[in-house]
Order: sequence, then structure tokens, then C-alpha cells
Amino acid sequence: MKKTIMIVDDSILIRNEIGKILEGTDYEVVCQCRSGEEALETYEKIMPDIVTMDIILPGIDGLETSKRILNKHPKAGIVIISSLVYDKTLQVVKELGPAIPFVFKPINKPFFIESLKKVSINLESSSQIHSTQ
Repeated sequence: MKKTIMIVDDSILIRNEIGKILEGTDYEVVCQCRSGEEALETYEKIMPDIVTMDIILPGIDGLETSKRILNKHPKAGIVIISSLVYDKTLQVVKELGPAIPFVFKPINKPFFIESLKKVSINLESSSQIHSTQ
């Protein structure tokens, strides 16, 4: 069964690029959001397996949006995607959780798919742990 993906990015070009990258893979884009506020609302309705999250968004930024999702759903699968590469940014991403990958723009397809696979494995591991308890 394909993993569901919610894309959060204010750029339609990036949202379309991610959609094209995922064609023919084990991942299916189920929704796209342009802002942090829209992502928070949509996440609750759709409950996707994985969220791809840009950092710079109108309104609530992607890091704060990720924090809010993780506060309510600690096992949420998130991949941060951004061209914003500063030590402080990378540190904040690490603080979100050790299993949250950072993918640089422009997106390297093999690295991006590998990041999604790692998140998928973490999701499956945590659901198996909960089902055996």
C-alpha cells in the first residue's frame, strides 16, 4: 500500500516538482498546502503518513508548523525541505527529532526518496512497537 504524502510549500513549482518525483513510486500525494495554517488544518483532516515541509511559508513557518504537528502527533512523519541552510536552522531541525531528515533544494531525487524511505521505516517500526505492547 502506498504511503500518503502531504506537500507543504508556498511554491507551486516545488509542489509540482515533488509530485512528479513521486510518480511511479510507493508514495502518493494526497494534498498540497501553501501555508503553515493550512497545513495544520489539513493534517487533522487527512492524517497523511508523511509531510514534506518547506521552512519559509507565509504565516506560521514550517519549523513551527512541524513542532505543532509533532506536539499533537508525536509519531508524525515529516521531511523538511528547504534551500535555507544555516547552522541554526539545521540545529532546530535536529531538535524536532532525530528521525526527521533535511532535504536541500534543489531536490536531489535519490536522496529525497531515500529520506522518505527512512521516515516510512521509522513509522512502521513505531507502529509495530505499539501493536506489540
